[in-house]
Amino acid sequence: MAGKARLTAERLHTPPGGGRFAISRLTLGLFLVDQDRHRIAVGSDKRQHVPLKAGEGWILPAGAAGICEYDEALSFLRLEVPENLLADVGFERHSDFRPVIGTFDPLLAQLAHQTVSIAGHASALYRETMQLALAAHLAQILAPDRPKLVGIDDRRLHRALAYIHENLSADLSLEDMAAEAAMSRFHFARAFTRALGKSPLQYVIHERVKLAKLFLKTTRLPIASVAGRVGYEDVSRFGQHFRRHTGTTPAAFRVD
Repeated sequence: MAGKARLTAERLHTPPGGGRFAISRLTLGLFLVDQDRHRIAVGSDKRQHVPLKAGEGWILPAGAAGICEYDEALSFLRLEVPENLLADVGFERHSDFRPVIGTFDPLLAQLAHQTVSIAGHASALYRETMQLALAAHLAQILAPDRPKLVGIDDRRLHRALAYIHENLSADLSLEDMAAEAAMSRFHFARAFTRALGKSPLQYVIHERVKLAKLFLKTTRLPIASVAGRVGYEDVSRFGQHFRRHTGTTPAAFRVD
């Protein structure tokens, strides 16, 4: 990463108060303590009371400015992600998203903790690998690679796709996906397959395998942990689906 801007990752402790902020890079903040009296305004002076618990936080685009206030001492992680790292994972429009304030994606939170914990301690290769994993997952959350859909069911299917990507590690059911699209299971499955060329089940498996490939190449998580993080409680079933889609086993894919 010589000659390129570096990701900064730090654990901060601040007294009650807060104040105005202006950021030049895409920035994540992950609270380590509850803040029931947290208030925030982004792009204006109109503060909103947004209680945040430990494990929740915010993701703000480059150029964001506003006010953040809290009535108790605050401990949090702050990560600033440079443009070149986002470009490395294909996230070009990294300033074109609405600020995220509140619930934090569990895997993103874990990657943030790991990135902060190894800052200045691990080898350059390991640090850069972790940073790429964080940037790639961040891009998946903020601008997931979803097909452009057209037609009368466009908005409803987009809601279903968003639900799938936000709950990829959960026990997804056709009933839940259809409910998110406000359609019957029969009509949802038919509309989904017609629009995407895959059934809902095929699509979920495809996206889980794609995410598993990222974990296998960019983290040291055991294969059983990777399986769990992409929605498989049964490791052997994960292995079967992975091999069917890639032509190789998870272990062989990792070392290839």
